[in-house]
Amino acid sequence: MFGVPRGVVSTRHKPLIIILVGLSGSGKSTVGPDAALRLGWRFVDLDREIERRVGLAVSDIFSRKGEAYFRGLERDLTAELLNTNDGRLMISSGGGWITNSAAVELALIRSRVIYLKVSPETALARLGSDRHSRPLLRGSDPLGSLRRLQIEREEYYSQAHWVIDTEVGDLQWVVAEVVRLGGVEPTE
Repeated sequence: MFGVPRGVVSTRHKPLIIILVGLSGSGKSTVGPDAALRLGWRFVDLDREIERRVGLAVSDIFSRKGEAYFRGLERDLTAELLNTNDGRLMISSGGGWITNSAAVELALIRSRVIYLKVSPETALARLGSDRHSRPLLRGSDPLGSLRRLQIEREEYYSQAHWVIDTEVGDLQWVVAEVVRLGGVEPTE
């Protein structure tokens, strides 16, 4: 398990880098750009940035190079973004990013992590036909895969600084919650 190392104290009074985490279909790539725009922050979608740099779709990276290679790219890009930005940055992680302990350990210290919680059923409905582009959802039982992933990742999601249940309100409500949290330090 990972977490913020003992003795580490954030010197920030406000979180200036936010990382959105959650299952595929939780809304990270939809909420992130809108929230960043409202905050006047820069937005980076980790999966899209990796695709841009490598010149391959995430699904092709998985099939040609493997998941471990992709997770290494995620880790390196996360470290780069957290080490070279002084703030005002919203990052949308990929669905499996939360299991990348090296990336998450750094993120828990240098940013604020928001878990966009969603049920597997709602996530699958939101993904629609886009689920076919998700390497971990390509099997014959995508709902079963999402349920398994949620159970496997719940321990990791519990490390997030904040949780927003995306099924409580509509998209604009979720965006407003992320924007609100963009200027608040969580109680620890």
